[in-house]
Amino acid sequence: MLVSEILNSPWLLLILPIVAFLYASVGHGGASGYLALMSLFALPMTFMKPTALILNILVSGISFYFYYRENNFKWKLFYPFAISSIPFSFLGGFLTVDSKLYKIILATLLLFAVFRLLDLFGKEKENLKEINIPFALLIGAIIGFLSGLIGIGGGIVLSPVLLLLGWANMKQTAAVSALFIFVNSISGIFGFLSKGGEIPASSTLLIGIVFVGGFFGAYYGSKKFNNKVLRNILAFVLGIAILKLYTI
Repeated sequence: MLVSEILNSPWLLLILPIVAFLYASVGHGGASGYLALMSLFALPMTFMKPTALILNILVSGISFYFYYRENNFKWKLFYPFAISSIPFSFLGGFLTVDSKLYKIILATLLLFAVFRLLDLFGKEKENLKEINIPFALLIGAIIGFLSGLIGIGGGIVLSPVLLLLGWANMKQTAAVSALFIFVNSISGIFGFLSKGGEIPASSTLLIGIVFVGGFFGAYYGSKKFNNKVLRNILAFVLGIAILKLYTI
């Protein structure tokens, strides 16, 4: 089936804005969700990676704007991760990984998204700790490299790290993750383009519907929004994608 025919699938066009809505509500760009859906609909890898990064830039930028407006962004929580992640994201975007390994890494990273949606990383800590700069630099480099390599922004990994280590509360985590995803996705796409990669023209068909979902998700998420039913449904869809990726 041609890419253009797949992109006109009613199910794909229905689920994509829901994915953007839910990811944006927690400060994420949604690349892992877009990649999961695109793999379920058997879109080619040459389409998946650049398209996910472009959609990620759009939604994470919207999400950051709304969380920043609510005064949730903390510069000191952001810059250590960004310093090391941006160059490594470029490096990851420049590299090409074997198709089988790509799917295994993506499926493993998707587990973080499922756990995040199901709130399995626990509640935010009451007493926050000061960020450990050297450790944050190391974490940023690892997440950045994987982000560029696979075509995600890394927020699905950074968010649980911030919460589990007690460095940020939920809203601060969402704000920091949103900007982290934004800059890493830009770095990743530049790395991808620098080696001769191209952004599929047909990916522009998805931008409008993803923008709508991301806009409303970021708006409600930055206020007080928590729809566990929708999150559980998305976690189920991602779970199916994970099983498919591991068994291909």
